[in-house]
Amino acid sequence: MTTHSHAFDETTTDRGGGAGELGSAELDLIEGEDSGDSLTGHDTYAEQTTEGLELEERQALRRIVGMSTELTDISEVEYRKLLLERVLLVGVWTEGSAEDAENSLAELKLLAETAGSEVLDGVIQRRKKPDPATFIGSGKVSDLRNLVASLGADTVIADGELAPAQLRNLEDRLKVKVVDRTALILDIFAQHAKSKEGKAQVELAQLQYMKQRLRGWGGNLSRQAGGRVGAAGGGIGGRGPGETKIETDRRRINTKISKLRRELKAMKSTRSTMRQERRRNAVPSVAIAGYTNAGKSSLLNRITGAGVLVEDALFATLDPTTRRTTTADGRVYTLTDTVGFVRHLPHDIVEAFRSTLEEVADADLLLHVVDGSHPDPMAQIQAVREVLAEIEASDVPEIIVINKADAADPLALAPILHREPTAIVVSARTGEGIDKLRELLEGALPQPHVALDVLLPYERGDLVSRIHSEGAVDQLEHTADGTRITAHVHPDLAGDLTPYQVATAK
Repeated sequence: MTTHSHAFDETTTDRGGGAGELGSAELDLIEGEDSGDSLTGHDTYAEQTTEGLELEERQALRRIVGMSTELTDISEVEYRKLLLERVLLVGVWTEGSAEDAENSLAELKLLAETAGSEVLDGVIQRRKKPDPATFIGSGKVSDLRNLVASLGADTVIADGELAPAQLRNLEDRLKVKVVDRTALILDIFAQHAKSKEGKAQVELAQLQYMKQRLRGWGGNLSRQAGGRVGAAGGGIGGRGPGETKIETDRRRINTKISKLRRELKAMKSTRSTMRQERRRNAVPSVAIAGYTNAGKSSLLNRITGAGVLVEDALFATLDPTTRRTTTADGRVYTLTDTVGFVRHLPHDIVEAFRSTLEEVADADLLLHVVDGSHPDPMAQIQAVREVLAEIEASDVPEIIVINKADAADPLALAPILHREPTAIVVSARTGEGIDKLRELLEGALPQPHVALDVLLPYERGDLVSRIHSEGAVDQLEHTADGTRITAHVHPDLAGDLTPYQVATAK
């Protein structure tokens, strides 16, 4: 993420000159043209530069210093790239303990650093509820403005989702860019999305967020010219319905949202087809879900050797990864690494990533990964379960996997182990507890329930292979007539094996 420092120079803003106003340097240049000296110099330079140019000089692009027109007016904040550099965090503590409020702000600090900014300080205010006008109250806004000026902050990040009026009022009073928690998370998602589906999902969430926060100033609020002619617009071909600029922008955003939803629907059908194929073959599916940066990708790599990107950062991987692996007795199942969760995960993100999160809802088993080294792991579990309830995945059988055992305090893990009977402590980095996790996982997978005793000819090795990969072999014996297998299989495979079933003696 590109970072810039935005300084507000009072002498520049008070000068009153527009784009066409000339400075002293320009006036001197114009006055010098009357003497003819500058023209002579120009002619000489032209003769030197039009003859005998080398190939590299003609093909090169020379950068001219001072030609950037990047916006610095904070009134255009919704229409430019989110630029974070020196930021100040502000939160409102409405419920819970002081430790909970500090943990929430500490997480916001990690999010801000992931987005590419330098956090200068963080402040919390105790209130029954956020102020509807300024989030922190009008009196505290003045204190916050003084703190912003003393620290030299460029941006203020609020630990919560700001209403459009709160965002506007804070920017008008603080004179710096204000970003809320939702915009920060959306920015991180935009940086880390790699696949076509991931980019479309992030763009959809960003547009849904932006649609409610469009703002206009001056001419942006004026209506179309209609039938008027001349420089003001209108005339033949220019008569419109009288929309304002902000209404036109909102309509364009709605059109783009509809297009993205159609694209995601097509991608969803492809994902559903793959999922149905796995179900047709009765391949059990295991979803790895949990808090961001809890070690989900590391766990997937440890169990399956998938080679997925592992990075000590929030939301390092957004695109789901599915890998096939086998149990100790040869049964095939799939493991899917999903997007990480975070407390107060924006609803727009959950809605946009619903097709991806359906991998969790449709799974046969859920590995709920928890960061054992986190100061408040129980809060992580609660935040993840809130999102699981939102996507209707609360009924999926769950195994709590407390990761990072090599960096965790055993005393801090004791309450989790006491409250969660299915919890297991592992370390994806060192491999501690992974074998025990595999045993627990394989025991929790749905078991085939149709018992069969079949004698398969040696030329039907394909059926023997299917029994090993899709069923549970109880006994196997090679005889002169073929391979006799006693096993438990699913109903579809049982239908294919019926002709070879051994008749039981009465």
